[in-house]
Amino acid sequence: MIDLSGRSALITGSSRGIGAQIARVLASCGADIAINHSKSPDQAQAVAAEIRALGRRAAVIQADVRKAADCNRLVGGVVDELGAIDILINNAGTTSDSLVMRMTDDAWQSVLDLNLTAAFNCIRPAVRQMMRQRWGRIVNITSVGGLRGNAGQANYAASKAGMIGLTKAIAREMATRNVTCNAVAPGLVKTELTSDLRQEQERYYLEIIPMQRLGTEAEIAPAVAFLCSEEAAYITGQVLSVDGGLAM
Repeated sequence: MIDLSGRSALITGSSRGIGAQIARVLASCGADIAINHSKSPDQAQAVAAEIRALGRRAAVIQADVRKAADCNRLVGGVVDELGAIDILINNAGTTSDSLVMRMTDDAWQSVLDLNLTAAFNCIRPAVRQMMRQRWGRIVNITSVGGLRGNAGQANYAASKAGMIGLTKAIAREMATRNVTCNAVAPGLVKTELTSDLRQEQERYYLEIIPMQRLGTEAEIAPAVAFLCSEEAAYITGQVLSVDGGLAM
């Protein structure tokens, strides 16, 4: 059983989906949780209520993680409310799919801003705290799309591949400070972001996924919890694919 007792974790974009499930699993392992949302206060409070029902502390902090000032306030708020920030999960993300010849400047930039720049915005203030504590865990939620690319997702694939490079750079910088930085790369998972897949698209993926099924949010969160644990203390700069073999 992974034990995160005494640790405080911030999960960005955790009012729903994979982020909310990560929050639940880390809380079940003993961590106190900061729920971050941009525009979903009711959903965030509902997740916080679940965390408190598990006997853990929960803070709900609104912040637009695309903005550096908001991220500074967010990390400061976690420290003020929970006493520390030991774990940072960069989970917030979005898609805006289009063939590259039709992709607008806004579609490109908006995905890069939330999927990649936001992670940097959160890491910068968080590592200052972690270095003082001489302990920290950063887990970036990337994607199989960042490993193999997806047609019609130039912006998304670029942002997620960039997240992998960011992960490795931070891992090297923080390696002597007892702060690890790793990434989890989900494959095709049943979430709101994938709920609008056309039937023919889903059939295509089922044919190329070796396990011949989509993943679930519940199958992503335990991998994240492991990378946050003492059992993973000698693992850094790595990308753990949870994708049914898709990127294999």
